[in-house]
Amino acid sequence: VSTVVMDKTGTLTKGIFKVTEINVSDSEWSKDELLKYTAYAESFSNHPIAQSIVSEYENSIAKTDESIVKDFEEISGFGIKVNINNHQFLAGNSKLMNLGNITFDKKENLGTVIYIAFDGQYIGNILISDEIKADSPKAIKGMKANGIKEIVMLTGDNNAIGKNIAEKLGIDKVFAELLPNEKVEKLEEIYKTKSEKGKVAFVGDGINDAPVLARADVGIAMGAMGSDAAIEAADVVIMTDEPSKIVTAIKSSKKTMKIAMQNIALAFGVKAIALILSALGIADMWMAVFADTGVTILAVLNSFRALKIENN
Repeated sequence: VSTVVMDKTGTLTKGIFKVTEINVSDSEWSKDELLKYTAYAESFSNHPIAQSIVSEYENSIAKTDESIVKDFEEISGFGIKVNINNHQFLAGNSKLMNLGNITFDKKENLGTVIYIAFDGQYIGNILISDEIKADSPKAIKGMKANGIKEIVMLTGDNNAIGKNIAEKLGIDKVFAELLPNEKVEKLEEIYKTKSEKGKVAFVGDGINDAPVLARADVGIAMGAMGSDAAIEAADVVIMTDEPSKIVTAIKSSKKTMKIAMQNIALAFGVKAIALILSALGIADMWMAVFADTGVTILAVLNSFRALKIENN
């Protein structure tokens, strides 16, 4: 692998979101009402951002009443569209607002902004923040130290968030505000620029990452928080959700290949010598036994070295 392409949320960041701001743009709405209706709309979604809004409402105000939510529709890469008490409610990113032809004030905060519209009118936004995994800086540094030439981050979040995370971690390139199909398109672009022998790995965790995981030469999924679709599409599953395990996998594979080549060279070398000696009439039965069974034992003993991999 020469290029590693990584998702952001749940891969490089914890994927544990927290509501940090509630901003109301319509005087007829209070912050509690805005949070309430957004929580109702998000109550049917399994997305970490949706769950963080529901948790904030239930922990601070009351339990959500899912019975008043009708016609729930989760638009992949955009957000949520529902009917609450016969009113259309939209909650999602800026692309969802543009899709609904809704005029709104775009924010460039260092967090995920959920824009909310009620009956076609923009009424406010909720700011959600995520944290970088403590393990991520070590993972990026370790990959570069072990021969990875380029690390790229693909995210559906806005440019400000993407660039901020990339700068903190030392990631080479970042592409933000991407829909699931656009992630695949970016991966195809990366394939065109890679070297002939270079391979591309993609690391992700969500259901939106499944197509990219399947397309990459090596798909790596986060197993603890990752979706079933992502895990099914991946070649490698990291059960601890620690991106530094990618470095362990690289070291393990390099050492395994090195040992395998040593064993092949040993086997061919000893057998070639035995063949030459036997052709000259010098080799005896014990030479033949060593060339067969002896080499097998040596190869097995050498293979035990693969059990010990250096720590990151």
